[in-house]
Amino acid sequence: MFVFATITPKKQFFENAKQAILGILDQTRDEPGCIQFELHENSEEGKLFLYEQWQDENALTLHYQQPYTAHVFEQYEQWLQIPVDVVKMDKC
Repeated sequence: MFVFATITPKKQFFENAKQAILGILDQTRDEPGCIQFELHENSEEGKLFLYEQWQDENALTLHYQQPYTAHVFEQYEQWLQIPVDVVKMDKC
């Protein structure tokens, strides 16, 4: 299972939003079921992009339940310009 998330923080919170995700990269990559978790940015557009690959939906659900993930989600409530656009995909 693949996930592509587009994160659009308010301009003044771009670095905060980026650092929040960078701060959980290693923990997330160590989770059971995490195959790939990569952060990319387009600073000109003020967007962050997460490319994720998970063993299955259950692994992703468990990731969302981790305290460090929940903490990022809580911070994003104030930092985001628009809600995160999450696209879930399966390999053809």
